[in-house]
Amino acid sequence: MLNPFIDLISNIIFLINWALIIWLVLDLLINFDVVNRHNPLIQRVYFALGKLVEPLLRPIRQLLAKYLPAMGGVDISPIILILILNFLNNALYTWFYEV
Repeated sequence: MLNPFIDLISNIIFLINWALIIWLVLDLLINFDVVNRHNPLIQRVYFALGKLVEPLLRPIRQLLAKYLPAMGGVDISPIILILILNFLNNALYTWFYEV
């Protein structure tokens, strides 16, 4: 029997993954001047997604700064967060639905 709480947690992980991907794409578009950073809609979306994603990225960035040397401005913390979230989602289903 399926557990609705596991599905809820899985959906939250899915939404965080998409918010992170949208935030990353929007950040790239802003940095390469493809979209106008002074557009109020872009500012609101970028700020809201940043408020959601930054607290998750901050501990990863701190660990990377502690254990890895500077990588020339390349931030791999979003990739690590995506991997962690996918691992948690797979572990959640494996742990609760293993037959």
